Parts: sequence; C-alpha cells; structure tokens
Amino acid sequence: MVTIMKGIGQIILLCVFSLIMNKLVEVLHWKIPGSILGIIVIFILLQTKIIRLEWIELGAKWLLAELLLFFIPSAVGIIKYQHILVDNGVRVVFVIILSTVAVMACTGLLANKIAKRKEQKSS
Repeated sequence: MVTIMKGIGQIILLCVFSLIMNKLVEVLHWKIPGSILGIIVIFILLQTKIIRLEWIELGAKWLLAELLLFFIPSAVGIIKYQHILVDNGVRVVFVIILSTVAVMACTGLLANKIAKRKEQKSS
C-alpha cells in the first residue's frame, strides 16, 4: 500500500511539474513544447542532484509502462480523417514505418550505450 501511494504521489509530482512547464512556455511565448522543456529541466535537476532519482523513479516507471495507453486517442483520431488516408495513405504508412524503424534503432543504440556505461561503473 505504501508503494502504491508513493507511486501515485510521484505521478502527481510529475504531472504538476509538467503543468508548470507548459504554463512557463505559454507565458514566455517559447516555441518549445512544455513537455520537452520539462524533460530537459528534470534531466538537469537529476544530473545536478538537486532532485534524487528515488523521488520520481517509481512514478516514471509506471508512466513508461503504460505509455501505449496514451497513444489510443491519437489512433482513434485517425478515423476522423479518413480522407487524408485515402489521398495520402501510402505516404503516411511509409512515414510511420520509417519513423518507427528510426525510433527503434535510436532506442536500441542508446539502451546499449547506457548498459555498457553501467557495466563499466559496476566493474
């Protein structure tokens, strides 16, 4: 029960942080999405040890595990724009396949690099 409450608290903390970053981008009229700014700021805060990984790790892991659920609304939204798929379906599918391969390759390379760095630190 304590772990669940801790995870919920961390998710709330991450959501509040995201809302703050979105508002900051809106107020300052920046062209960068608030979510991206939030990721950069959290990365900097983690690297400078201003916040500790334990403070957000459980909530972040849960959000990543459930990431697929966040794509369902966009998949349903595609149905609304069938005319685009009829006119440009082959190009859209090509871009989706190409971008998926690019994301998978970059993720694999990054995960491999992180795993090697962890191995070197533990040795």
